[in-house]
Amino acid sequence: MPLIPVDSAADPRLADYRDLTDVSLRRVAEPAGGLYIAESSKVLDRALRAGHRPRSVLVQEKFVDDAVALVGEDVDVFVVASEVAEGVTGYTVHRGLLASMHRPALAPVEDVVAGARLVVVLEDIVDHTNVGAAFRSAAALGADAVLVTPRCADPLYRRSVRVSMGTVFQVPWTRLPEWSSAAPLLRDAGLHLAALALSDDAVPLDAFSAAGHERVALLLGAEGDGLSRGALAAADTVVTIPMAGGVDSLNVAAASAVALWELGRAQR
Repeated sequence: MPLIPVDSAADPRLADYRDLTDVSLRRVAEPAGGLYIAESSKVLDRALRAGHRPRSVLVQEKFVDDAVALVGEDVDVFVVASEVAEGVTGYTVHRGLLASMHRPALAPVEDVVAGARLVVVLEDIVDHTNVGAAFRSAAALGADAVLVTPRCADPLYRRSVRVSMGTVFQVPWTRLPEWSSAAPLLRDAGLHLAALALSDDAVPLDAFSAAGHERVALLLGAEGDGLSRGALAAADTVVTIPMAGGVDSLNVAAASAVALWELGRAQR
C-alpha cells in the first residue's frame, strides 16, 4: 500500500478533495460516473462491504492504522496533518479520514424493487440530513428499498451518509424517473402506492396498515410543500398519521420512522 506523506494543501494529488462540492464530484468526467466522498473509517468500511471501490484515501497521521486495515494495496493513502486536511477541504475533518470513492452505476428501478414488500419513495427532499435520517429509518425498520426522485438530494452526499450511519450502503436504492413513468413502473412491480400526506379523505395509518396490503411503496414529500400533485395523483391511497396537541405533522424523517414501524409490524 502506498503511504504518501503530503505537506501542502496545494498538492495536485489531492485534487479530489479540494474545493469540490459533492455536486461537482458527481460530474467529474474521470472516472466515468463521478465520485463521492466517504467520511470516517466506519463509513468507509460500510462502503467497502457494499462493494464500492476507493480511488484514494486522505488520512490524518493518527488514523493511518485505520486506513491501512481497510483498503487494499492498490489504493493511494495520502497522509496529512490536520491543518493540511482542513486547508484542502475547507472544513475541519473531525473523523480524520476521507476517501474518494468511485460512484457505482445505479440499478434499474425494476431490479431494485423486485420482490420488495416495503419500499420508501423520497420525493424532492432537498435536505441532506432528512435524506440520511430516512435511510437510517428504512434500514432499521425493515424497508427493502429506497427510491429517490430526480430532484431529491443525493444519498451519497457526505452529510446524508454521515446521518444515515452508513446505511445508504446497506439499503438498495436508485433514482426514479418522473411520475408519468415512475407510477407505471411501481404498479407493474405490484406495489400499492401510499402517499403520506394531509388530506380530508386520508386514511389513518393504523387503518391502512390493517387493510393488509402485501406490497407497499410509501411516498414521502419535502417538508413545507409536501408531496407534489403528480405524486398524489399517482397514489392509490392517501395516508395520514393522526396528530395530537394541535400539531399537524411530523418532520419527514420522523414520519418515515412512524409509518415504517406500523407497516412493518403489520407485515410481520
